[in-house]
Order: sequence, then C-alpha cells, then structure tokens
Amino acid sequence: VMYQGLTGSQGRFYGLRNRDYGTQVVAGVNPKKAGTDVDGIPVYASVAEAKAATGATVSCVFIPAPGVKAAVLEAAEAGMELVVVITEGVPAQDEAYFFNKVKRDFPGTRILGPNCPGIISPGKANIGITAGHIAKAPVDGEISVGIVSRSGTLTYQALYELQQQNIGVTTCVGIGGDPVPGTSFIDCLEAFEADPQTSAVMMIGEIGGSAEEEAAEYIAEHMTKPVAAYVAGQTAPAGKKMGHAGAIVSGGKGTAAAKMEALEAAGVKVGANPTECGELMVEIVKNL
Repeated sequence: VMYQGLTGSQGRFYGLRNRDYGTQVVAGVNPKKAGTDVDGIPVYASVAEAKAATGATVSCVFIPAPGVKAAVLEAAEAGMELVVVITEGVPAQDEAYFFNKVKRDFPGTRILGPNCPGIISPGKANIGITAGHIAKAPVDGEISVGIVSRSGTLTYQALYELQQQNIGVTTCVGIGGDPVPGTSFIDCLEAFEADPQTSAVMMIGEIGGSAEEEAAEYIAEHMTKPVAAYVAGQTAPAGKKMGHAGAIVSGGKGTAAAKMEALEAAGVKVGANPTECGELMVEIVKNL
C-alpha cells in the first residue's frame, strides 16, 4: 500500500499506525518531498514512480478535499487496483466525475469512499483510520462475520460489539456516507457471499438515497448467507442533512422506516440500535 499524503500530519499518523498493525506500507507520494522518507518509508514524486519502485497495488488517499479528484485519477492512471479515499468534504460533482471516469476508462481500479474509514481484515491488514485493537481476528474453525457500513463511527461500534461477543471478523468495509460512493453495499455483499471464510454479514445503513433498498433487493435474490442490519437516523427530520452529505431524507424518500421495511422483507434481521444488531448477529452465529 502507498499513501498519497503520507507527509501530512493525518497521513503520517495513520500510515504509521497501519504499518504497525501489519499492513505492508511501502511508499508515500508527494511531488514536493520526493526523495525524503517518513520513518523509513520512502516518498516518491508520483503514484506511477512509487508503483514502479515498490510494486504497490493499493493507494490510500489522505489529501485535502480540493486535491482528491486529481489524486484519484492519478492513482487510476497508474494502475492501482484499489484506491481508498479517507478524505471527507469532497465536492459531489468531483465524486461523480471520477467515479464515472474510473468506471469507464480504468475498469481494473476500485474506489472505496470518499469520506470513509477504510477497510480492515483483522489480524492481516488495515488501510485507513479504523482502530485495529477493537477488531477480533477470525479463528480457524470458528464462525466469522463480514461487516459493511455507510457510517464511520458505527463501523467501529459494529466491530466492537462483535469483539465483545467473541465473534471474529473476516473483513470490515466502511463504504462512506457520501452521495457517490465508489463501492456500494451490493459490491461488498457480493464479495462476502463469494468468500468461503465469511459465514454471515452485518450491514449498517443510514437515511438518504436508495442504497439500502437496492441492497435488500440483492439480498433477497442472491444472498444465501444470513444478514443482520441496523439503519441509523430513525428520528431524523425530513429535509435536514444529518452528518453525512448523503444522509438526507428528501421528498419522503430515504427514510429509516422505509429502509428497515425493505430489509426485513428481504429476510434480514433488523436491530433497533447497533447493540441489538450485534445481539441478532450472536443469534445468527449460534444457529449456523
């Protein structure tokens, strides 16, 4: 993994934490500081140079919002397989632009985020800002669970709820709460369905958009593994943006109630709060 923005305070803090967790952090990118290093991690002038020198396949973006569009396109052009964008406040039109351009011109590149905590496979690697110590690594022979969440802080709570219940997590993906996420619930559900190590999935949604309804449809038609879910924003007033840029109930659409209904109709066990969602997952695991 290389970090675009490793030389900044946030990039440095989390890049080194991720390395300490066991992630193979091999490079930083900053055109103005090429040739220097951050605690032994070499810094290159461009993503292409860093890739040529280190063989990195993933980039993690810790760049201020105005520079994110250029950073993502640079990573895609250099052939990165995964670009994890942590930055929040990226303009929606920038997100829409790079999402569509990457999809069309660089189909081999997957974007995760923006405005997300990243991805962690407990015990293996952590890319982003998730605290590694709240996640329990899967144990061979025991049932393990996958997590996908739109909310950052609720991602952490989900990990911690499962750790408290002694349930291992294969991978936890924070897809971010922006209007145009690079990776969707469905992308993650599909990956978990195909992953032999993952036996069940915990999904955390929130108000706004139609991602949860689309996920419910996908679960009903394609998922054989049980899913437990929680939808944040059950008391949110219509028309008010709640925390995330994409979390807004507009014209009666995107309410928590509608999402919960769609998920329940698809056979998902829906909790009234994150703790209850964790308890539902304990039930599911016991019955597997």
